[in-house]
Amino acid sequence: MTEEQCRMDDFARDLSELGVVLSEKQYGQFCQYYNLLLEWNKVMNLTSITNFDDVVKKHFVDSLTLVKAYNISEAVKGVDVGSGAGFPGLALKIAFPGLEITLLDSLGKRVRFLEAVIEQLGLKGVRAIHGRAEDWAVKGKLRESFDLCVSRAVANLSTLSEYCIPFVKQDGMFVSYKSEKISEELEAAGGAVELLGGRIVGRAEFMLPNSDIFRSLVMVQKVKPTPAKYPRKAGLPGKEPL
Repeated sequence: MTEEQCRMDDFARDLSELGVVLSEKQYGQFCQYYNLLLEWNKVMNLTSITNFDDVVKKHFVDSLTLVKAYNISEAVKGVDVGSGAGFPGLALKIAFPGLEITLLDSLGKRVRFLEAVIEQLGLKGVRAIHGRAEDWAVKGKLRESFDLCVSRAVANLSTLSEYCIPFVKQDGMFVSYKSEKISEELEAAGGAVELLGGRIVGRAEFMLPNSDIFRSLVMVQKVKPTPAKYPRKAGLPGKEPL
């Protein structure tokens, strides 16, 4: 699909509701991203969503709803845990070039896809890393290195918190993207969040612009250092949530 064929009017309309303004170059980068996603999706499982309008709404716009929970207009250092095909981290990087972001994923072939997109779009200040969160969020690697951690990974909030909070500096923020109402999950995760040095400071619940698609964002502030024993060894946070 050429840049001329990428129908960006609806994308622009949705973004205007979020207060996000993109240049022609940025819209062109999103179009390139879409083309690469389709191309690589033929040989690996990156997404089940392939229709252009659906990718725009359910991946690109969804990723950029972070603005409802976090002021990303200033240059910050962030990490996307379980980045997959680059949502939300790579979409955020395109929209907010001042963001310095690390994309972490446990599957090597997905990391190779992310590296290809980064190279072909000419993006700077972004890197893709292969590995598990439990192995990278340790002293001497990436522990407590970031102002912001985001994750759209499918896991309960207790497990995600153990993956993500150790990456965040004190006073930084972890934002979890959720696709359902999460009152019970929030209540169940409160103890784990506190144990890991965090505090749930808010949540945003909304429909994606011009749709009936429900989304939630959970905001967790890092209020004290994460105890050294967390995260536990690889696999445990998922099998035995705190």
